[in-house]
Amino acid sequence: MDSTHEKKKKQNVKVKSSNFYQRQYEDDFVDKWDDLIDWEGRTQGEGEFFIKELKNRGAKKVLDAATGTGYHSVRLLKAGFEVHSADGMENMLERAFHNARKQDLLLRTITADWRNLTEHIHETYDAVICLGNSLTHLFDEKDRRKALAEFYAVLKPNGVLILDQRNYDAILDRGYDNKHEYYYVGDNVKAEPESIDDDLVRFRYEFNDGSVHHLNLYPLRKEYTRSLMADVGFQNIKTYGDFQETYRTHDPDFFIHVAEK
Repeated sequence: MDSTHEKKKKQNVKVKSSNFYQRQYEDDFVDKWDDLIDWEGRTQGEGEFFIKELKNRGAKKVLDAATGTGYHSVRLLKAGFEVHSADGMENMLERAFHNARKQDLLLRTITADWRNLTEHIHETYDAVICLGNSLTHLFDEKDRRKALAEFYAVLKPNGVLILDQRNYDAILDRGYDNKHEYYYVGDNVKAEPESIDDDLVRFRYEFNDGSVHHLNLYPLRKEYTRSLMADVGFQNIKTYGDFQETYRTHDPDFFIHVAEK
């Protein structure tokens, strides 16, 4: 007979729900998240890309809408930006706050779901960043549209949204082959899809202590994401591949969309 754990695992495999991430980011997984990111390795990979992009646009006040454990919030604070750090998971924000305090920084954290962001946030920003492949947690198109519309609403006129995603075009068309040069570069973590379908990619994360965690993600194609952004009002959408302006569609591990209000 299957154990309770195995039954739960089987039940979770095919879950396609925008709220499911709340069950998957267990405390034990969150405690290991920084091992997956590898802050130093990520900094070497992305360089000053986001800092330069924001400064070139004159942004000063930034909403980090997918704070996670605080990597980009901390980097932007150190670079002189005013940063408000939001996330749908309180345990992520607790870890982010702790990470910032270790560097003598104080995060202003906001627990908020993107789909009702304006219920929790009554300020406007020069920029909103939604990084870490986060939008792919939303499985319903209406939820994706609502989240993007909420980002649009909290931006000042001429504000900018920076949003990234995995290159699901490559994963769906050719299978998974990630170079781990820019995102999730931790050496002691194995991260790869356990299953790939047109409407669900289930990632498996195996850590060096033998623990295993999963995330169910919706595979957003690049042009589909761009069309959603345009539909809610964003303009002049520019898409980079692994921080480069020129690339072949299936080569980058990640796409970064930069769009204006």
